[in-house]
Amino acid sequence: MRSPPVDRVRADQRAAEFTRRSIKTSAKTAGLRLALSMLDLTTLEGKDSPEKVRSLCRKAIRPDVSDPTLPHVAAICVYPTMVETAARELASFNASNPTKVHIASVATGFPSGQFPLPVRLDDARRAIEAGADEIDMVISRGLFLAGQRGEVFDEIAATKEVCRGRAVLKVILETGELETYDLVRQASDLAIAAGLEEGDFIKTSTGKVQPAATMGVTLVMLEAVRDHYLRTGVHIGVKPAGGIRTAKQSLHYLVMVKETVGDDWLDPRLFRFGASTLTNDILMQLGKQRSGHYMAPYDYSEA
Repeated sequence: MRSPPVDRVRADQRAAEFTRRSIKTSAKTAGLRLALSMLDLTTLEGKDSPEKVRSLCRKAIRPDVSDPTLPHVAAICVYPTMVETAARELASFNASNPTKVHIASVATGFPSGQFPLPVRLDDARRAIEAGADEIDMVISRGLFLAGQRGEVFDEIAATKEVCRGRAVLKVILETGELETYDLVRQASDLAIAAGLEEGDFIKTSTGKVQPAATMGVTLVMLEAVRDHYLRTGVHIGVKPAGGIRTAKQSLHYLVMVKETVGDDWLDPRLFRFGASTLTNDILMQLGKQRSGHYMAPYDYSEA
């Protein structure tokens, strides 16, 4: 299928329009609680330790210890070596709750995608066996930009086979390296066509390249999943990751989701934020609405 061209100027204008919507206080509170439930809390550093991951899991379960009414986040996202630690820490909570904190792992040669495919596939298998129920894979941008789209298609399809029936697949496009909206749309369509199923995702970024997520790029990806849904009835999720830091920004994204793909996607099963920095700003805003004053940033844990 040939991807439609993208008018970048109009796409950016349209994205900017979503930032100018007026939102009532009650709707803002509901929106912030929804955004909190859509977060993938992430730690992807060379200095990650088991205790940092356990602390992240505890925050995922109860983001603000002073407010037990808040929802838990959607998932934590860690390197494959930390999946088993996360699975042990979350086991009791996930076994006793109707909804769970998912474990996502950036397997398959994250963040470069420059590993041999058999190594990348084995990385995904090991992460799933350790307890990951979501795999965030990154495509080979070098192959994509060199025009070797068939090879990129095959690597996504092979990773999907590893995940099929066992884990949700999120395909990271690394849009900051794709450079144009036309290429973002083409990569989105390619990833979807490579076998993504109901509830799988396309994702903007690794968070290691700038620019990461932008509203314009996310709009292009939302339009790709919308067009796929209109053709097939299959819901593919979208995950903007990196660069979303404020509660206000998260509300802008939710407005864009509602007006572009509709209410079905206002659900953590179909829309996620990969933005750990965003968590505490949302908590500060919700605390302000609850108590009438802002808490200090140090009142919230970093993990």
